[in-house]
Amino acid sequence: MLARFSLDGGNLTAANMNLLLRGFSFRLGSDGQRSEIFTQSAPVHFARTLDQMLGFLSARIPGPDGKPDWEKVAAFSASNPETLRQADYIAAHPLPASFASTTYWGVHAFSATNSKGETRFIKFKVMPVGEQGRHAPNETTAKAPDLLHGDLDSRIAARDIRFSVMALLDRPGDPVMDVTIRWTDEDRREAVRLGTIVITGVEADATGDASIFNPANLADGIGHPPDEIFAARGAAYVISLANRR
Repeated sequence: MLARFSLDGGNLTAANMNLLLRGFSFRLGSDGQRSEIFTQSAPVHFARTLDQMLGFLSARIPGPDGKPDWEKVAAFSASNPETLRQADYIAAHPLPASFASTTYWGVHAFSATNSKGETRFIKFKVMPVGEQGRHAPNETTAKAPDLLHGDLDSRIAARDIRFSVMALLDRPGDPVMDVTIRWTDEDRREAVRLGTIVITGVEADATGDASIFNPANLADGIGHPPDEIFAARGAAYVISLANRR
């Protein structure tokens, strides 16, 4: 297994680090049967369609003064209220001080088929195990912008960190095309624990950046989500890889 923790773009400071979206991507299996799953610290995406995503980003392009036109942003948000759901969730749910104690969601609905040939839609949820109340050795002295990554290194050096990988099971009528909305009662519905991720060491950044974490790579039994945001991720991640190189 190879995993990568990430942080949304922005100027990381001690004051704002708990308001930026966190990501957790992980690769399981071999080339013949490999899954690459992307999860994030909010259960919804910020746009329902590609056109809406482009409009969201375009409205925030800085002007000559280096700042976005907030009237333009407000006008777009008023016309596209679903694009506020991710930010509203993040604002209402402050994140813990560590990658290791964060819960991560897959915002897409995957079709999953069991050994009996039964197929249902699932959403991935990755939950920390045993991190409540645990402090890293350097937690009181770490400074931004290395606060989150330094904390992670310290925790893994002291002991492995663990996450339970859950599959939230669909119910009739659950939306599978709109990644800006959650399933009804999502946090308390039926779920299956698929396994436990155990992270025992830290690799150099180049190990994770040398190839693409492409969520279109899925082992047998897991199908591609039907929404258009997922369909666009593969091409976008190729561009991301080229820019990193």
